[in-house]
Amino acid sequence: MEAPLYPDFPLDPSTSRGGQPAFWVGPRHLAGDDGRFYDRVADTLAGLGWTSLTIVRGRQEPDEAPEDRQVLRSTVLHISPDTLRWAQWSLADEPFHLGDLPIAWQISARTDTSSPLAAWSSYFTTDVPSEAVADYLVALEARDQPAVPFACPETVLDAVAAHGWLRDIDQPHAGATDPTFTSHISLGEVPPLIQDADPRALTTEADDAGSAGWQAWAEPALGAPCLWAASFSASAPHDLVAVFAASLSSTAPVLRRVLPEATRERLLRAPA
Repeated sequence: MEAPLYPDFPLDPSTSRGGQPAFWVGPRHLAGDDGRFYDRVADTLAGLGWTSLTIVRGRQEPDEAPEDRQVLRSTVLHISPDTLRWAQWSLADEPFHLGDLPIAWQISARTDTSSPLAAWSSYFTTDVPSEAVADYLVALEARDQPAVPFACPETVLDAVAAHGWLRDIDQPHAGATDPTFTSHISLGEVPPLIQDADPRALTTEADDAGSAGWQAWAEPALGAPCLWAASFSASAPHDLVAVFAASLSSTAPVLRRVLPEATRERLLRAPA
């Protein structure tokens, strides 16, 4: 469906006449990552002054040219200047899955430099809108104490409700969904392998309820594969999750050249 979105919205000066056509699209939570999830988040991190390190694992035969080297796995790690927070691009490094989708970015923070362990972590699969992750990182960088919790869970739900999302009827204080019931955010038991400093995350038995953290996902159709998923460990500060949720649910259009196949027909588009 083609429809004009915010005709007075300024065009992106980087849009060129060649290559794939660009569109302003909405809603944001169904717009995908434009196939440039790493680049756009990495640009944000570079702008924040974070250092990037690339770990490449591979095999090289004697007298073999560098371009012929067989790269087995590679990881890019971005570290903040104070080393209290970091972001890891792990898509090429045999990531584990979330909602049957591979994790692309893992973002973590620790209390102080004396501890090598993350106080909390967050995970994002491909097709999470890069704008939401970028806003989340800017808010994380602005914190003096990235591991100290502020606010309450209600802050997250207030953030999406301000953009028209609906509280869950059965759990109004723990979940919300967009008006089309496609994207969701919920406070509940975190999936396995989510890293957190809370000892309950490591000691919970298989039949016991684990600690609660925020989960978000988009399911284009009932029973269909998820478009994207995001998970925040139990100790992730609610105010940071609220920044992500506010950006994710924003009604402002985003610039895209590559549209997700699963949600293409649900997006409103205006040529840029």
